[in-house]
Parts: sequence; structure tokens; C-alpha cells
Amino acid sequence: MLLFKKKFIELIRSGEKTQTIRLWKRPRMRAGQRSYIPGIGYISILSVEQVELERLTDADAVPDGFATAELLRNEIRSIYADELAKGQKAFRVRFQVFSSREQKRMKEERRKRKEREVAEKRRAEAAFVEKTLDKLRTLAGK
Repeated sequence: MLLFKKKFIELIRSGEKTQTIRLWKRPRMRAGQRSYIPGIGYISILSVEQVELERLTDADAVPDGFATAELLRNEIRSIYADELAKGQKAFRVRFQVFSSREQKRMKEERRKRKEREVAEKRRAEAAFVEKTLDKLRTLAGK
């Protein structure tokens, strides 16, 4: 899951923001992975690459929703002050929001998966109860 400040949600929804810079010890995502943005839905991770903040250009900043690299760096410094102090690495994560049709399909898949998980949990609990009752019956019969 990728979390964003509210001010970025509309930029993502409009397609202006198609990447984010994150500070991590090591990459937490990989190209081809599916992720989720609350308020947006499912996204496809297109690429994850390490970048040097000071080498970012204005052209690098635009897909992140910023007019200049300096504005992007200032935002990163304000959001990630602790991570910068710890020397964490910067990673550019490029993403694409799935279409509304794909969103519906993925939500339905998730709903079905959750239903299967709940049903399996109930079966396991019922089996445990039955096994416990069998043991109690055996003990009571002795």
C-alpha cells in the first residue's frame, strides 16, 4: 500500500502524478507488483529505481506533481526529515492507476478471496471444536 497526503490524491486521479519518491533502506516494491492507494484504488508499479535527490531535474519533478526539482526536494525534506537524517536511500516509484473496469475486477477478486478465507477459518474452528469435544467425550467415557 502506498499512502499519500490528501493534496496529492487529485493529482494522481487526474494522471498528473505518476510517480513518487520514497526514502527506504532498500526497495519495498518492485516493477510488476500491484499495490493500493486509499482514495484511488489499485495501481501497477511500473518501475522502482534508486535516485540521488540532488541530481533530480525539473523534468524528473513534473511526473511527481511538482513544477521544479527544488520544490520536490523541499517536499521530500519536509516529509522525510528523519529518514534523511538516518541516511536512507531515495527511490523513484513509477506507477499507473488501473482502469475503473480493472478496479472493479480486482475488488471482486479481493471480496471472493476474503470470503474463502473466512469460510476456511470457520471450517478450521469447527474442526477444532469437534476434535475437542471428541477428546472430552473420550475422557468422560473412561
